[in-house]
Amino acid sequence: MRVAAGVALLVAAAMLCCAAGAAAAPPAPASLTVSGGSEWRAEPRFQLTWTNPPVAAAHYRVRDPHGETLEAGAAPSSSGGVVAHTFPGRAGVYTAEVWLEDDAGGLGPAATAQLHFDDSPPGTVEPLPLPEWLGRGAFPLRVSLAHPSGDPPLSGIRGYAVSVDRSPTGSPCLAATRCAEAELTLPGGVENDELTIAALPDGANHLHAVAVSGTGVKSAQSGGAVLRVDTADPVTRLAGAPDGWTNGTVRLTATATDSGAGMAPRSAGAPPFTAIQVDGGAPRVAAGSAVSTEVIAEGDHRVAYYARDAAGNVDDGMRSNSVQNRAPRQSRVRIDRTAPTAAFPNSQDPGDPDLLRVRIEDGLSGPDPARGWIAVRRAGSGDRFERLPAAPSAAGELRARWHSDHYPRGRYEFRALVYDAAGNSRIAERRRDGSAMTLPSPLKATSALGAGFHGGRAKRAAPFGRRVRIAGRLTTGRSSPLAGRPLRIVETFAVGTRPSRRVTTVQTKPGGRFSHRLAPGPSRRIEVSYAGGPTLARASARPLELRVRGRVRLRTSAHVARVGGAPVVFRGRVLASRGTMPRAGKAVQLQFRLPGLPWTAFRTLQADRRGRFRYAYRFSDDDSRGVRFQFRAFAPQQEDWPYEPGGSRPVLIRGR
Repeated sequence: MRVAAGVALLVAAAMLCCAAGAAAAPPAPASLTVSGGSEWRAEPRFQLTWTNPPVAAAHYRVRDPHGETLEAGAAPSSSGGVVAHTFPGRAGVYTAEVWLEDDAGGLGPAATAQLHFDDSPPGTVEPLPLPEWLGRGAFPLRVSLAHPSGDPPLSGIRGYAVSVDRSPTGSPCLAATRCAEAELTLPGGVENDELTIAALPDGANHLHAVAVSGTGVKSAQSGGAVLRVDTADPVTRLAGAPDGWTNGTVRLTATATDSGAGMAPRSAGAPPFTAIQVDGGAPRVAAGSAVSTEVIAEGDHRVAYYARDAAGNVDDGMRSNSVQNRAPRQSRVRIDRTAPTAAFPNSQDPGDPDLLRVRIEDGLSGPDPARGWIAVRRAGSGDRFERLPAAPSAAGELRARWHSDHYPRGRYEFRALVYDAAGNSRIAERRRDGSAMTLPSPLKATSALGAGFHGGRAKRAAPFGRRVRIAGRLTTGRSSPLAGRPLRIVETFAVGTRPSRRVTTVQTKPGGRFSHRLAPGPSRRIEVSYAGGPTLARASARPLELRVRGRVRLRTSAHVARVGGAPVVFRGRVLASRGTMPRAGKAVQLQFRLPGLPWTAFRTLQADRRGRFRYAYRFSDDDSRGVRFQFRAFAPQQEDWPYEPGGSRPVLIRGR
């Protein structure tokens, strides 16, 4: 409709011009200008401005790239401008025409201007092929973009917009169809197609790329790629390396795991491998996640182990692609197949002759005094060796103690089994000078110990509750006194005593003598001993025996008993030290006698756990009249009673 109206106006103007005859036509519009000049634009709106003398009207027309009229119209004469439109989706160079009309209807010549319109999106761009996984050595990463597909836009390619993020649906530009100048990553035209990425986080990163036309229109679809990044070294572990020294071949196995690119081969890139290197030599390498090797030679070996994953990360300590790789993991393998050497010293220590020592020497792993033993047997007997108690060992020395005074007199031979830290062993039976390791028994000076009760007796009986003294003397050699030496006195009490033993230590005085008072208590066996010293043999006195008589208290309710009358009540108590009363009580006999006759038991009672007893006795025999009886309580022998039999003092009762 707008095109038809414009044509009608032009016809009318021509007719008026002819009718006017000699009237002069208006001039062409002066300074016809397109806002923005000749730059390509994607917006289908162009501002036209011009200057002109006063006229009745101004007319304009827009022709498409094929010369067809797209738009025509008139503008107020005083406006000096108009907005011309192009057709969206039809890129090209449009022509705008403007002419003037005077009051008489005369039309002047047209002024023209070019409208550069391009809203065509560039074709899709894709990055050129990249490795499936990117390791440390891939950075800085150079990404090349293929040129946009199809014909380029009329406005050309201004550059490329590229973004990398974690989203598979991301976009490098905020607007749906345009990219701002600030969003261009590579603004140098179609040939500036290489992007450098300094670093990326591990994991899946998504690259999005679009081409941008000269008018800022971006590709209709983003091209992209997944950038899988793994910059961590594989984790390599070594199995088979012993903690310390060993005396055999060591088989080592290194295994590698990787949580990113993994250790499986890929279609492209260097294949993964695992490696073990011994003492800086050529490494043993195997494709994949495991490799094994053996270490045979003696010595202290340095072992390095490392691996390369599918992304090319490797911790071999070398420099690769301008990246210094981390140092490989380290371990040690120490092998010693040679047995140690060992020998007894040429003589015993005069200050401690019972101390046996074996010096161990080993050039690789070193001695292991914590293992091994020293044993003894009578020389030439062929008996089995008897292991001796170990003594605290010094550096490089195995020690044991032989209590020579515990063995019968004679000559004894010794054998030692020694080890080095790798487990190699050797038997030692000789001294350093090559002589056989033999010693006589005893090695120490002899000592003698005597002990006894008053008068030197070995046995004594004592009443209940009395302290008893023992005494004696400790000497050495020809009765030389040993003063200030500790003696051990062990009292072993008779059955039924709780506790059953008591141990006391006393010191000998000048002259080697000692004296000790035994505390009151039950019957017992006394043993006095001297443990000896580094140069003195032990000694024991003959055992002593102390027998303690039991004691009973008895009282009666009357000293005159009427025949057939009220009974006489006997009350009493068996005395005992703490912890000696039988758990079931003590048996007590009530006995009587007439003067000059033996004691006769007439009743056996059971005292309670405190030793108390009670009994009522009635005199019923007429023959008892006028007779004076003696009564006593008697504690007889009993299996769990740690005293000798004993009775009370007699009490007198006269029958009436």
